[in-house]
Amino acid sequence: MTETEGERKPARVVVADDQTVVREGIVMLLGLLPGVEVVGSAGDGEEAVRLVGELAPDVVLMDLRMPRCDGVEATRRIRAQYPGTQVVVLTTYADDESLFPALHAGARGYLTKDAGGDEIVRAVESVLSGDAGLSPSVQRRLLERLSEPRPEPKPAAVEAPDGLTARETEVLVLIAEGLSNQEIARKLHVSTVTVKTHINNLFAKTGLKDRAQAVRYAYGKGLVRPRAE
Repeated sequence: MTETEGERKPARVVVADDQTVVREGIVMLLGLLPGVEVVGSAGDGEEAVRLVGELAPDVVLMDLRMPRCDGVEATRRIRAQYPGTQVVVLTTYADDESLFPALHAGARGYLTKDAGGDEIVRAVESVLSGDAGLSPSVQRRLLERLSEPRPEPKPAAVEAPDGLTARETEVLVLIAEGLSNQEIARKLHVSTVTVKTHINNLFAKTGLKDRAQAVRYAYGKGLVRPRAE
């Protein structure tokens, strides 16, 4: 016979919060609500992981900032060791540095502590049915994050070949771009004598004989790319 709504077993919940008053308040609140049975409470992440192993609850309501083992690490361990238990974060913090690590660790729900009892119950029911139990503010932040333009990746730096120094490579690139020794000196704010020294050194290291070979070498090593027409 199909289990009816009224016959459905209450969700077995462990509450993890290092603040005794807050933890006891949450336990008391949940005890007044239908559909939830608090089977244990923990004062830190280590204790939360241990209780999950002993009690096999359906859901842990997890604070984030706790001693010994914080909520993110406890969530990661619970999801790895006890995948039958879901985690709903219940915390004061809704900033990106708290939200995204918790979700990456495996939390299926995320509420702030201004959530009412009904909202907590809905989040518990949501994660047990395979959905996400997120507060409206967290949902908005996730949508904002997804819609934010991603920065263009920076091109990878080309490694200097044949033991060239950064300055010698810079001079080689400028040669390949067609600059004379005097123009290179002005661009780099050095003397032409210094430029000639760099050229002699890079020629010796690469075995190049003249500027034409230097241009071909720079293009061949990917130090310079052909300009688009």
